[in-house]
Amino acid sequence: MRLFSSVLLPAILPLCFADGILYEKRDFIFSDPSSACSQLGASIAIENVTVNFVNFVPTGTNLSFTQDFGLADCGYPNALVTSDMCRVAMYVATSYRSGITLEAWLPINWTGRFLSTGNGGESGCIQYTDLAYTAGLGFASVGANNGHNGTTGAFANNSNVVEDFAIRSLHTGVVVGKELTKQFYGTAHKKSYYLGCSTGGRQGFKSVQSYPLDFDGVLAGAPALNYPNLNSWSNHFYPIFGDPGNATYVPISLWAMVHREILSQCDGIDGVVDGIIEDPELCRFRPEALQCAPGVTNSSTCLTSAQVGAVRDAFTDFYGVDGKLIYPRMQPGSEVIASLVYYANGAFSYSSDWFKYVVYNNSNWDPATFTIADAKVAEDQNPFDIATWNGNISAFQNNGGKILHYHGQMDAIITSENSPIYYNLVSRTMGLNSSALDDFYRFFRISGMGHCQGGDGAHFIGNQPASVSTMDPQNNVLLRIVDWVENGNAPETVTGTKFVNDDPTQGVEFTRNHCKYPKRNVCTNPANYTSPDAWNCV
Repeated sequence: MRLFSSVLLPAILPLCFADGILYEKRDFIFSDPSSACSQLGASIAIENVTVNFVNFVPTGTNLSFTQDFGLADCGYPNALVTSDMCRVAMYVATSYRSGITLEAWLPINWTGRFLSTGNGGESGCIQYTDLAYTAGLGFASVGANNGHNGTTGAFANNSNVVEDFAIRSLHTGVVVGKELTKQFYGTAHKKSYYLGCSTGGRQGFKSVQSYPLDFDGVLAGAPALNYPNLNSWSNHFYPIFGDPGNATYVPISLWAMVHREILSQCDGIDGVVDGIIEDPELCRFRPEALQCAPGVTNSSTCLTSAQVGAVRDAFTDFYGVDGKLIYPRMQPGSEVIASLVYYANGAFSYSSDWFKYVVYNNSNWDPATFTIADAKVAEDQNPFDIATWNGNISAFQNNGGKILHYHGQMDAIITSENSPIYYNLVSRTMGLNSSALDDFYRFFRISGMGHCQGGDGAHFIGNQPASVSTMDPQNNVLLRIVDWVENGNAPETVTGTKFVNDDPTQGVEFTRNHCKYPKRNVCTNPANYTSPDAWNCV
């Protein structure tokens, strides 16, 4: 469930080198890259693949993409190409009534690496900026539309589209993409990688669980794991708060006050008051502190009893008809953005779509009527095991694969408290403690990071083009997963950067080393909290 924004790649990206990682320049492969691209287009003959076009695209081209067919909502009108490449656009049939739009961006200065990008939300959006980012770094990169176009699902009366969304689109793109890579370069890839966040994070774990040979390294952020239950959790905020005029409704204007109170109660737990909650799991927010005095019913500085109860429900774990956990609470700290998404903005469209067109196949279903009985129906249905909640990932481990999992601790779309639950499920299922898991699976909590990007903390970690601060693998998780897979340099911390006003041209505000779970960050030198040396992982 990723929110999209249109960005151009930072100027740093044409530098195809990173300290400690060999980015092998291979210009000698093609004496005439444009002709080689044309020859590829004329020779592609892969089952179920229809080639739409094949173009050679030179460095510096600012590609524009159609905004028709519902694609305007994707937020990708253009992308800057930072490496000469061969661009292949295709349609791949996945059944008699379904198929994917797939693109392969094949850089001339190939490093021998293959990479698949993921998707976000319910979207059928090729994430072109991720393609440009990774192709610019020498990966032969592919991206697909997840079996439909636009940011809403097209699931009604077509389970084949649901299957594409669950996993088939991604896996199909990998199979076709690897074959195209071999045809274009005359040799197979050396290593295979995955990059995705939100729904893309879930897709990465689904590949690990169901197709463990697809990737050598998986970079998965804010994963939409336990997907049917995530949709139930996202739905349950609407009945909690209701609409303007309901006693429980908390307008957007009051959520900044709630956020200030949360910081007042919890910001100092990590050793310094800096506007960032390092470990929201330690924050047991008491909304009753905002209760209005007797007789006060309309105030901008307090909440009524009904509003306090609704806020408490939002920060309480969500349980089902059988008493089992559906989904953990929303973590404190994200409420200003979450009010725009969940709390004060009516029904959440992604979740409403899921219940209307997948769970009940009834476009008239009313999200205001949602109860835990509906959550039970969705959980039991679990089409194509889209829950992605299998704790046994031993096949991926046995193949030598590596997972770098991260989740922003200020995520307003998917609560960050679900990621540790999955990590611990893997630990229990496989009988491995954290030290043993470290060999192939490491999870990092990124304090002050929103949903895949943004936030008040040091969120520039290189997970997407808009979040690049440097090409040092310590500060760039994409290059870190490569370094881990190919050189054995596993991350102990992930260093994030916070720029002044999130603008790299204005300089660095602070940097922070984000800890590997289950450790958490504690400030031991509050006077110098902007320095990473002022913090320890404990």
